Amino acid sequence: MMQDRKRLRAETLLVLGVSLGYSAVYSIVDIIGKLSASLPLSSQTTTLNPSRASGRPVLDLAFQLVEIVFGAVPALLAIHLLGNDPGEGRARLGLLPPRLRSDLGRGAALAACIGIPGLAFYLGARALGVNTTIVPEALPKLWWTVPVLLLSAFQNAFLEEIVVVGYLFERLRAMSWGMTAAIIASALLRGTYHIYQGFGGFAGNAAMGIVFAYFYARTKRVGPLIVAHALIDSIAFVGYAFVRGPWS
Repeated sequence: MMQDRKRLRAETLLVLGVSLGYSAVYSIVDIIGKLSASLPLSSQTTTLNPSRASGRPVLDLAFQLVEIVFGAVPALLAIHLLGNDPGEGRARLGLLPPRLRSDLGRGAALAACIGIPGLAFYLGARALGVNTTIVPEALPKLWWTVPVLLLSAFQNAFLEEIVVVGYLFERLRAMSWGMTAAIIASALLRGTYHIYQGFGGFAGNAAMGIVFAYFYARTKRVGPLIVAHALIDSIAFVGYAFVRGPWS
């Protein structure tokens, strides 16, 4: 039993180390840099989907696609590690058997419950001066802009909900963590890798993490969380792409 826990602990730390654990550490260093800068936090800007090769659209597209594809790999690794047989990892996360209609409906409801208060929370944090200005995208307006933003939204959702909710929750429970402790750990990790946005980003995403982790603990289905997260990000990214010029 002790050997099993050590193996699971090492595996979990390695998975987080190549994905959202690394992002959390980087985010902490980033916010320290922002806080020690000459400009106040409220006067700084955080861009979520920047151009990777300004003035070179084909190369820019290639960079965007490479980031999206390889950004999803840690989630695929987590699914693989959760099962010994093909499909077992997906089944443990509630991705098998597929329940498309149910997952879409529940995901849309979660997106509405989280997205609307989340926008109000962001505006409040900006007013208090504890958050940077979030720029959802800064890509050139080309034929591939919207498809790339949608793919980016899905990749974010797939990675985060698989790793920080489904995989982490399953591993912590297997290491005898209580349900409440596992939910809090998942939520704090989500908040931490968003702290580069400011303290509003940390608090808002931690609150979202509590809701999402609790939902998973009750349903054992990560699909609705992926749908909800992808919808929230898609609306933010694509909506901003259309209003960036006239309503910047």
